[in-house]
Amino acid sequence: MVSLRTLAPSLTRITIAAAVGAALHIGQGNPEIVDQRAVDFSRAVLAQMEIDGEVISCEGPKDNAPAFSRKEKVGIGHGPKVEFVMDPVDGTTATSKGRKDAISALTCAPKGCLQVLPDDGYYFKMATDYHSKDKISLAMSIEEIVQTVAEQKKMQLENFTVIMLERDRHREILGRLRKLGVRIILIPDGDIAASVATCIPNSGVDLLLGAGAGPEATIGATAVKCLGGTMLVNVWKDKKDDAKRLGRLEAEGVDVEKTYSERELAKGNELVFAASGVTKGELLDGVRFISNGAIVSSLCVRLPSGTFEKSETMLQFKGHPVYKRLT
Repeated sequence: MVSLRTLAPSLTRITIAAAVGAALHIGQGNPEIVDQRAVDFSRAVLAQMEIDGEVISCEGPKDNAPAFSRKEKVGIGHGPKVEFVMDPVDGTTATSKGRKDAISALTCAPKGCLQVLPDDGYYFKMATDYHSKDKISLAMSIEEIVQTVAEQKKMQLENFTVIMLERDRHREILGRLRKLGVRIILIPDGDIAASVATCIPNSGVDLLLGAGAGPEATIGATAVKCLGGTMLVNVWKDKKDDAKRLGRLEAEGVDVEKTYSERELAKGNELVFAASGVTKGELLDGVRFISNGAIVSSLCVRLPSGTFEKSETMLQFKGHPVYKRLT
């Protein structure tokens, strides 16, 4: 089994590079260049790493956005055999508009440990901390899920906070949550950071609900598993879906009736989740450019230790193999 402990600092370097590339274009109104620069910068870091790696999934193809190719080989070709699920920018639109809570994120594991959910349509996700592990299911109603998690955390509903993407597809769920009287945080982008927040004590976020993209589900599930929480995911079925979508998912090996847990999306006990802030958010600060460099906030969570590390990196661009082009 590959030990990822010594790789963890290098993995954070990947998300730092993506964050810097994306942050160069904050507020410029061009989502495509945000994604492209994040991919370019993170690919440059990966090319230097002593790994035999493969990006098995990357957020982006569904929206025809710049992304890593499926099963793209990364690293110098020798070293630990590892696989990645990448989201160079979770919050591309937020970055392009200069809004909060955009991050770069990835998960890494030994080859064969990560379940790929194709970037084809949406998946319903539920995440929360250890209190409700094995006590909730997606067969339960929204009301039952909320009430069970609140009971397990010994919280009154009026003090309980649900976070979800602000999307038209969530209109019915939002109405039901409001009838329950819970607090609701609607976010424009970034359900990876939201899933992590549910497992951080004193974050003020108790439960993630809602439908989002597939790669983010695996990335979020890895972080949640490392933090001891629970995440459940299944295929979101919408009337607006392409009629052939479920068939495509089945051809890719997805059980369209199954609920996937964090233990199935991220198998084993050698896992790393890394993220860096692009724009300022609740979880991480955004990239701050300084004279000839930048300051980037990151976090890394890993198993088997369960260690949660937050860090701040000061980059010097001059002479750096990745960033020297910026001087």
